[in-house]
Amino acid sequence: MFKTTKEPITLEKTMNSGRWAPRGVPSNDGLFVDSAFPVWEIQLRSNVEWRRPREICAFPQFIVNGATRMDICQGVLNDCWFLSAVASVSLCPPLLNRVVPAGQSFQHNYTGCFSFWFWQYGEWVEVKVDDRLPTQQGELIYLHSSQRSEFWSALLEKAYAKLKGGYQALNMGFPHEAMVDMSGGITEVFMVATLPQDLGFFLRPLLAKGALINCANSQGPLEKKNELGIMFRHAYSVTGLETVKTTFGPVELVRVRNPWGKEEWQGPWSDTNGPEWRTVSREEQRRLERVAVDDGEFWMSLSDFRQNFEMMEVCHLSNETLSEGGTIKRPWHCTSYHGSWEPQLSMVKQVPQCRLTLLEEDDDPSDPELTCSFLLALMQKHTRQRGIMLPISLSVYKVPSEHGFLSSRELSLLRPVLSSHGYLQRREIVIRDRLAPGHYIIVPATSEKSQAGKFLLRILTEKGNKAVPAQSPKIGMVNLPSQPVSVSLRGLPPVSDTQKLFKKHCNKTGHCRPQELYNLLTEAITGGVLAGSEQKLCLEHCKTFVVLMDSQGLAQLDWIEFQALWEKFRKWTDIFLKFDTNKSHSLDYAEICPALTAAGLEVDDFVLQLIGLRYTDPDMTVSYPGFLYLLMKLDSTIRKFQSFDTMGMGTISVNCRQWLHLTMYN
Repeated sequence: MFKTTKEPITLEKTMNSGRWAPRGVPSNDGLFVDSAFPVWEIQLRSNVEWRRPREICAFPQFIVNGATRMDICQGVLNDCWFLSAVASVSLCPPLLNRVVPAGQSFQHNYTGCFSFWFWQYGEWVEVKVDDRLPTQQGELIYLHSSQRSEFWSALLEKAYAKLKGGYQALNMGFPHEAMVDMSGGITEVFMVATLPQDLGFFLRPLLAKGALINCANSQGPLEKKNELGIMFRHAYSVTGLETVKTTFGPVELVRVRNPWGKEEWQGPWSDTNGPEWRTVSREEQRRLERVAVDDGEFWMSLSDFRQNFEMMEVCHLSNETLSEGGTIKRPWHCTSYHGSWEPQLSMVKQVPQCRLTLLEEDDDPSDPELTCSFLLALMQKHTRQRGIMLPISLSVYKVPSEHGFLSSRELSLLRPVLSSHGYLQRREIVIRDRLAPGHYIIVPATSEKSQAGKFLLRILTEKGNKAVPAQSPKIGMVNLPSQPVSVSLRGLPPVSDTQKLFKKHCNKTGHCRPQELYNLLTEAITGGVLAGSEQKLCLEHCKTFVVLMDSQGLAQLDWIEFQALWEKFRKWTDIFLKFDTNKSHSLDYAEICPALTAAGLEVDDFVLQLIGLRYTDPDMTVSYPGFLYLLMKLDSTIRKFQSFDTMGMGTISVNCRQWLHLTMYN
């Protein structure tokens, strides 16, 4: 099922829980105080004071001489991924003005409240925060501007932290996630070694279209330098590409920025160790706006860029994002559709489909074939809130013009002309390619047939080619065989049926702590097909369930967090029932591995042996509560590792405090 939306909405309308809603109470001086912002994590730090900008400097200003990439200097948070995205967004004034509304001030109509806008699943949402910022000895400890009196960037970081659940939620991440949240664009990740040899030819059209580009090198310890000053596992922004006139002829250079606002490249063409600049006239250097100071921005040759950066993230923007105009000559045309996957209740599954018609070829003289360029992006919605990441895929089928929908039989017989090569457990998958003019069907799918999920499908084309939802024909469908799944095989009730149960057992503040969860689960299991298994449930299980789903660090779950936990339980319960072939309410050791695989958790023989030693009963079986406990630990551990593996290279670096948090609070 698809639907379209165009109107930007406020955060209150999308987050019914109010967790991120701009609630607030006036302070004693009448200024806005945001009671919804999670401050407990900051209060754990010593000597931290929350101060408003007018308590930090004599004459605070929201923006000084325009908001630029030079206003972004990193603090003690490991959020260079966010900062590099902000630096890239700052290069596109219409986009930055949408994220950071102009006209806000510490003097005119000042109330202590500031507003920012972020893109969330096809809609722009407003996030309001107060201007109290954490300081130590009167200085900001997080993001700050190079000018002490400027505060737009620090407040933007606070608003984004609120959207994600707090400042600590910004520790480690991917720049492309932040770029999407601040642009509504579509991101691709490339390994630099696989890009065309003529790197300038690849970068130039991307920058001309206004693409936001970040780069990084993961071949070393976290934020340590290589011999030429490039930090490992640190996100940089690509901010320009220029052909520079020298006394020896033209040279193509790429401009890069370190979001720290310092620590630059020390090789050829560097600001401090670059004798090559002596071959460039002062007039040419002024044209490039080149300054020989350690401000975090530097130039380097394309060959040095290739040798010192390993991966690159590109965020494509569209006319929908850049609706206010700007310098972009040929932005992508975007069509967006919101859809959902429904649980498969019969042998016939009417999967969502979208019809794509490509008619106008690209105006690319370098393309010898008559083709149409496009990007397809399939994004799962609310993965952080639900705590569930479905394996998803995208396929494109060539069809005759009269076809408006592919039947299940046709989907099984046809071979796609493009696909994402299997199901991928990612927030978003992207396909960028070219196809000949014609008619196509796009099929967004998930391998989890029993799981409901919502998605956003976006289609970007070079020209205004058409894309519309494909409606399934209703004629003849009544004759298709249907075999509904027996309700008695379902182990736990759906979330919609558990709200009364949650209210019955939660505490007076509307939260569920381990003891309340124990009572709730006991009642739910007792009334289902797994009755009797509640005897194997213990309070330690429930402590783990709570702390691994708790986003506030208070060892309790609100209704939103409980729903995410319950969805996991329902999925894992169905898997448990499937592999409990002898209906003993326990899994034999040989059944554990295929059950984990069905849950999307692949382990090797060594880990499987550890599971047998640590999580099985003396008879080498796993009870139903023990199975939920095992999957919760394994799923959470893998997700935490992935959150620290910022470059996706399979290795992480953590400090002692992070290690203690990972190991002690689980």
